[in-house]
Amino acid sequence: MHSDPDDGASGPVSRRAFVAATGTAGVAALAGCANSTDGSGGDGTEAASQDGDETASQSSQLDTSVLTGDGSSTVFPITNEGSSYWNSNPEAGDEDYWPEEWASEYDTEMRLADYFASEYGYEAGGERSSPPFRVSIALSHSGTGIEGVMEDRVDIGDASASAADELPDADSDTLDGFVDHVVGVDGQPIVASREVVDGGVETITIEELRGIYRQEITNWSELGGPDRDILALGRAEGSGTDTSFRANVFGDPEAAISPDQRYGQNQQLQQAIGQADNAIAYIALAFVQPDGDTPPLDLEIDGTTYAYGENLGAEEYPLSRDLHAYTWQDTSRKEAAFINFLLSEFGQEKFVTSNDYFALPESRLSTEREKVAASNYQT
Repeated sequence: MHSDPDDGASGPVSRRAFVAATGTAGVAALAGCANSTDGSGGDGTEAASQDGDETASQSSQLDTSVLTGDGSSTVFPITNEGSSYWNSNPEAGDEDYWPEEWASEYDTEMRLADYFASEYGYEAGGERSSPPFRVSIALSHSGTGIEGVMEDRVDIGDASASAADELPDADSDTLDGFVDHVVGVDGQPIVASREVVDGGVETITIEELRGIYRQEITNWSELGGPDRDILALGRAEGSGTDTSFRANVFGDPEAAISPDQRYGQNQQLQQAIGQADNAIAYIALAFVQPDGDTPPLDLEIDGTTYAYGENLGAEEYPLSRDLHAYTWQDTSRKEAAFINFLLSEFGQEKFVTSNDYFALPESRLSTEREKVAASNYQT
């Protein structure tokens, strides 16, 4: 959602225009005043004091309402864990959440959210669990997040498929309204029940995978495994995981597939696989348990074998996909502050790689950070 303080203008202005007019732009304008004396030829102390008062006033006028997000259960571990750290606002030196080594890396003694928000002109909360603004992330699936941000119900729409794939009938004007912020990469794996893997199925080809989800291969014995019917599980239609799977495996995000059962969230799918002894599923990396109930299968594509923990992050892996945090029309100062937090070195390590996703390479990080750079909100 994109509400900012009253703009005071006589007609409508864009949010970005309002930010430029009222945010740290005022600070830049006041900087020139601080270098001159007052009308009586004084030393400028009174002007400097006024500068500080006006800067503090501008900070207090920034939008500090709750930042909201909704969408993909694949992206949820990243944005939700990020929001938990943010809302906690731990002090520098908290070894669990804001260790001294990280605070020192950023050359700050400020609390976690206070530091990252201050880059965007926000006033520090100064206390535990009192960030400059709070963040609330809901869990659903990509289609819900994309529709939610487009309809201004939430600020950030989490998605593990592109808006274009989720909205195949949308026109170019609608798709152009989305601002894409990629916060990580998922090398989508294929997993099976423990009994299937222990029974001899460790690798399948992409042709065999297609056959399973078209109900052309229906027994594990056809693939060298136990004599058991194959239980093909999938994500709900409208989820980014499902859309990406069909786009990447079948070449069409709307391709017809026939899973035996569908689940709305990766968490539910992970549980279902663990409770079955004959299942296969496509799932997000964060929900693979190599030594547990959801072990991965190697996937052979055109003579190359892609294996969990080895090369699922390879650019040529067809099931590799970006993880998106969409905003609508533009990106507000508040949205940018939180997304930049996720894109920081701290955020990439704590919220992306710690959840078994792939951090963005440096070249892509640079591009994504430029979109939300604090300098974009200054003049």
